Amino acid sequence: MARTTVSSKGQVVIPREVREAHGWEPGTVLVIEEQGDGIVLRPVPVFAPTSVEDLIGCVAYTGEAKSLADMEAGIAEGARRSQ
Repeated sequence: MARTTVSSKGQVVIPREVREAHGWEPGTVLVIEEQGDGIVLRPVPVFAPTSVEDLIGCVAYTGEAKSLADMEAGIAEGARRSQ
């Protein structure tokens, strides 16, 4: 277990072995999450969290719903074309 001290400016040095173990390079932005009587540090995600609702607009198909058999046939056709 690594130890560190809070400075008079409220700064904390994360020990090198911890930074290296997590791949945190200089400039890495961390999120601080309070959990009970402690905190958790996590790097800010590169991409914002995405929900299914966010992706619905990416679907361009506006025709009639396809059956499972139609979808399987389409997948098989795509597989044949890629060979």
